[in-house]
Amino acid sequence: MKKTLSILKIIFPSTKFEVLIFLFFVVLYGTNAWFIAENFRIVYDDRIPWDAYFSFDNRAIVQTGGGFERHPLSNYFFDFIRDFALWISGNHYNSVFRLVLSLFSTVVIALANVSVFKYLNNIIKLPLKISLLILAFYGLFVTNILLSFTPETYTYTLLFLSIFNYYSAQKIKEEKPISFGASILGSIFIGGLTITNIVKVYIPFLFEKKIFWNWKKIGWAVAKIATSVMVFLFLFMLRLNFNFQNFLNKTEEQYDKFSKPKVTPLWDMITSWFFGGNVLFSNYEIRDYHTKDKTFYYKALFMDVYTSAFPYFFIGLILLIVILSVVKNYKNKLIWILVISFSIDILIHCVLKFGLHTSYIYGGHFVFVYPLLLGWLFFSYRNKTISLSILYGVIMMMTVYLGFNNFYRLGEFYQFLETYYK
Repeated sequence: MKKTLSILKIIFPSTKFEVLIFLFFVVLYGTNAWFIAENFRIVYDDRIPWDAYFSFDNRAIVQTGGGFERHPLSNYFFDFIRDFALWISGNHYNSVFRLVLSLFSTVVIALANVSVFKYLNNIIKLPLKISLLILAFYGLFVTNILLSFTPETYTYTLLFLSIFNYYSAQKIKEEKPISFGASILGSIFIGGLTITNIVKVYIPFLFEKKIFWNWKKIGWAVAKIATSVMVFLFLFMLRLNFNFQNFLNKTEEQYDKFSKPKVTPLWDMITSWFFGGNVLFSNYEIRDYHTKDKTFYYKALFMDVYTSAFPYFFIGLILLIVILSVVKNYKNKLIWILVISFSIDILIHCVLKFGLHTSYIYGGHFVFVYPLLLGWLFFSYRNKTISLSILYGVIMMMTVYLGFNNFYRLGEFYQFLETYYK
């Protein structure tokens, strides 16, 4: 009973203040989700298989969980969500169906934000006004806004990674090992939604107390990892009907498809879409799309690269904050968990170039790292009043600009919906 209560406290709001934060984001994101789902068909249209907005594959994800080669166990998650939404809507793919899907996403992103607050408040132990400023800044990110009404794997990945990072940080801070159960559930829930993220479940094991000086601890860590991998592989192979060659063929096909160089310069794709597109909206471009059999034509919305100096300056500031945070806290184990986790995404998208041309949709895999590293930077200046005040002022100005820009672009998104998806 005590263990169950402890797990629930990690996943859900556990104090009155956390409940208030959760409700605030539910209202903020939920209002937007309700408006979009009720008035427009973009969240789910049975005729549109993919890419209606920002390359999200809503219909494919809701119906099948997405391709098994990238989302090996996501069909189990989305079968439940789809069936529940259909039950509420009376088995119709209508506005009620869309609304249920969107409100699921709203609640999930609100919970993810609460996990970030828990980390700032309980792990870093920042003053409340600093934690709230960082949370306000983070809550306005593009990824949070888009995923708060989008039924996608990234939505749930953001929640599970945020929770697991908080849990693992708590364990390491208390000098306790990651449990067997957490290892198995982490591999299923995180790796099951996106296969490459399973590595992130095992990063905290490297930082358990004196792990490399004790053979018994190494043995237990290996046993936990091996067991969780075996459980994951069994469930994955079950979905594939034990035809692993099919997985290898599809993986090669997907890599060839999504890693081809684009016309946009590499540096701009990395800056505008990987680092920036998950935080700050850019201009949009509208493209003509159609189904494979060309029976239905539709408009699709994508992000363009930034077109003025100020957004590049803004993203440059964020990168400076990230680098400075790592430099100032390089002796901190918890910093390196975040850095290694983020490095996996940099390797996949920026080095291997997988999906780099639409990397603004992958924010659910790593965007939570920004507020946590920002929190550690504030922590490093805790005894330097002037530096702390300057940093607080800079983040406040960045939050104002971020809010103004992203709400303005959200208005443009509404215009797109009004024109093509009424």
